[in-house]
Amino acid sequence: MRILLFTGKGGVGKSTVAAGTAALAAAAGHRTLVLSTDAAHSLADAFGVSAGPDPIEVAPHLYVQQVDAQRKLQQSWTEVQHYLLSVLDAAGVDPVAAEELTVLPGAEEVLALLELRQQALSGRWDVVVVDCAPTAETLRLLALPEALGWYMQRVFPAERRIIKALKPVLTRSVGVPMPGDGVFDAIERLHAELDEVRALLSGPEASVRVVLTPEKVVLAEARRSWTHLSLFGYRVDGVVANRVFPSAEGDDWRAGWVASQAAVLEEVDQSFAGLPVWRSEYRAEEPVGVEALRRLAEQVYAGADPLAVPAGPGPFSVERTAGGALLRLALPLVTRAEVDLARNGDELVVTVGSYRRLLTLPAGLARLRVAGARVEAGGLRVRFVEPEQQAAAGGVRQEAAR
Repeated sequence: MRILLFTGKGGVGKSTVAAGTAALAAAAGHRTLVLSTDAAHSLADAFGVSAGPDPIEVAPHLYVQQVDAQRKLQQSWTEVQHYLLSVLDAAGVDPVAAEELTVLPGAEEVLALLELRQQALSGRWDVVVVDCAPTAETLRLLALPEALGWYMQRVFPAERRIIKALKPVLTRSVGVPMPGDGVFDAIERLHAELDEVRALLSGPEASVRVVLTPEKVVLAEARRSWTHLSLFGYRVDGVVANRVFPSAEGDDWRAGWVASQAAVLEEVDQSFAGLPVWRSEYRAEEPVGVEALRRLAEQVYAGADPLAVPAGPGPFSVERTAGGALLRLALPLVTRAEVDLARNGDELVVTVGSYRRLLTLPAGLARLRVAGARVEAGGLRVRFVEPEQQAAAGGVRQEAAR
């Protein structure tokens, strides 16, 4: 099964491009589902239909789904929400306000990911196209499974044991109900499901496409997106430059736009060297409906296979060397001054700008010590060697600028 995610700055037309790609895949006979993690849910508008919480067929082999966050919340979060309501009730919080306070932050996007997992595992689809939220929300969302995994491995087990031990005392002395096993089980279930989502989206059959318009501000955000998606292990397989003005003579206003966009498009080609850059011309009217979207996608991909699986290594790899190993993490477009690296026990802490990733090292690497690190050729290279002595190498700090 092929999974394609489309992201980009808000307003660049990513929903339209995602819908067009799905329409083209369905026209080729692939069983295709397109769903949205964007709270705006523009997909239904692009197809000119009323989408519901379950997949609806809008053309042969093509289904659209608009996730019902409230329904999914009740299915996945009820146990935890009931506990939180009981705590707020004991604290004297108004019931209506309490109901609002117990909604999971970012619930719609998170639950859309869980729906993606359910649909991907259903066996119904050959292609799943995801219309993601704007870039910043998408990055936070895709980083969530790994961040929650760190909490579940390091903090959650101890927290659960402490609560069980202190539950009788705290309940009597404080009067606040303590969480039961059902609450902990619900959190563990959420973690396991999100972990499966991460495995799906970082796997070899999944990739991200960045949609942009030929504007300097939009390009700057797209460049950062490529870097940060790679940081978290997601593969970007192409860029769609949308709303490109076609050349025309005799119109000074349009000629000015054409020249301005041409300069930015040249920067796009340079910035994303090594990736295909597809272009979509500005149309006289908005493409709405399956056929209009399919025609748009045909023009965008211009005969290229929109479902081609990206070749080559993914953003993260480990290579064994004589006496150690070399870890590679793709970080396109970064300079060494933007990257910081620290070793903490069996983890590498990689920081790029305001984003940080905790990389839990496999057992084979965790026993080695870091001998050096550098940023080169669009990636971070960390060299490991056999320890000179058996002492753990935790807490040793290595600057990636080395």
